[in-house]
Amino acid sequence: MKYIIEKKEDYLLIKGLKDFNLTHIFECGQAFRWEKTQDQSYIVIAFGKVIELKHDVNGDLIVFNSSENDFINIWHNYFDLNRDYSKLKNDLKLTRAYSKNDSLKDAMNFGYGIRILNQEKFETIISFIISANNQIPRIKNSIRLLSENYGEFIEEYKGNKYYSFPKAEVLAKADPEEVKEICRVGFRNTRIVDCSEMYIGTPEIFDENLDDLTLGNNLLTVPGIGPKVRDCILLFGYARGETFPVDVWVKRLMETLYIGNTLPNSKILEEGTNYFGKLRGYAQQYLFYYARENKIGK
Repeated sequence: MKYIIEKKEDYLLIKGLKDFNLTHIFECGQAFRWEKTQDQSYIVIAFGKVIELKHDVNGDLIVFNSSENDFINIWHNYFDLNRDYSKLKNDLKLTRAYSKNDSLKDAMNFGYGIRILNQEKFETIISFIISANNQIPRIKNSIRLLSENYGEFIEEYKGNKYYSFPKAEVLAKADPEEVKEICRVGFRNTRIVDCSEMYIGTPEIFDENLDDLTLGNNLLTVPGIGPKVRDCILLFGYARGETFPVDVWVKRLMETLYIGNTLPNSKILEEGTNYFGKLRGYAQQYLFYYARENKIGK
């Protein structure tokens, strides 16, 4: 995507972004280290950096607390700005799902500004282990506490102190009971420590060069990772767009909008392939956000 970066006195103005909306990106369930301010900006912590983002009246992006060099070298890839989402949505119009009814069309219109973030792998793995059978506010709070207690200080911004996500080497040596008590992760405490130990001790399991099937099967050997968490990690941490995470919302919408009857999650995964093909990961994200925000199938 071509866009223009204008350097202002205390912020960057990014003009010409397409298929880009901060609310859609951060509130569609793919990331947890962000907070929304009273003036509708988003403070985001990633890659050892803190930035603040908001749209101006023209819809252009205002970026505070970032250099132009950091935007080009970090945030460009983080926001997946090399990918043409207009083309992606046009390709989704050729799928079986699009021809069946208007649900995918409505979902893409509703969440037109969604982009799949390219997040740090280890952070994504631990974050989605924490997400299992959990609610977003509690997930975010646990990740914040993990970072404050085991991460490294980044900076103080607008009166708040921010910390990087802990390194695997640090969490691998953490006391599981301390993690549970301080970070409020419940039964996930031992899983976090065990996974961190595996990440350090057997890095070949998590190798980004593995094919989807092998990597996915490897992830299932990690404590706390089941099929849904695996697929979230593949999609949001490894940019594997052919994965199809099935949570309660995706199951409901697939059964309500496409299938017409109740199916086990394994069959929902098969139907995701049948309806959306190789773009199923992106379709899932549009549909998930659309279904959750509109309570479809509830």
